[in-house]
Amino acid sequence: MPDSSRHPSIEYDGFSKHFGRIRAVEGITFSVAPGPIVGFLGPNGAGKTTALRGILGLLRPTRGSATALGKPLEAPENRGLVVGAHLDGIGFETGITASRHLKIACLALGQPRSRVDEVLREVDLAALARRRVKTFSTGMVQRLGLATALLGSRPIFVVDEPGNGLDPEDLRWLKQNLRTFADEGGTVLVSSHQLADFSSIVDELVIMKRTVLYAGTHESLVGADNATLEEKYFELTDPFAAQ
Repeated sequence: MPDSSRHPSIEYDGFSKHFGRIRAVEGITFSVAPGPIVGFLGPNGAGKTTALRGILGLLRPTRGSATALGKPLEAPENRGLVVGAHLDGIGFETGITASRHLKIACLALGQPRSRVDEVLREVDLAALARRRVKTFSTGMVQRLGLATALLGSRPIFVVDEPGNGLDPEDLRWLKQNLRTFADEGGTVLVSSHQLADFSSIVDELVIMKRTVLYAGTHESLVGADNATLEEKYFELTDPFAAQ
């Protein structure tokens, strides 16, 4: 999908994951290079989180492979140094403060404690460093998750459903930060089931429902038709369409 002149940082090659008789994802093949923000889109239950867990080394594929910088991220120490990730549904110890959470993460990743104050400033949570996570709003929790993902100088950023529960101001902030990271040469893969939230920021699209239905640019998807991006998306993911 990306320009062949850019070496891919993320590569899925026939990635499939079955849980017994349930085929969560089947034959996923696409790649992501540094620079463009790639939107990983599909309805709820499409298998996006399963695919992301595969690239992070949190599960092993039934067939195929998922690699980051040319290697599977099975060892936790390698995973933490290569990919910054925030997955939807992974919570925090709510009884501790934001600062304490990040200090624990620094210890796990071998990062200096000085990074705690730096990333809290980056996500505009510096004033809430000593506040317990259980008192945070949904937007604050999302920012703390992104702060955790930003620890270290990892070249790949994977974010799962970051728009969940965000108000327009938080969403605007998120888009600006993803764009800055990508413009500085980072690799960004952001998943969502809400096309409207990210159609204005992603440069390339991967649309899936158990398998990849489309990988490419907005323009190529719409083509010469008068149809909107939303119409093309729903046409591809129509639950009554043959897959």
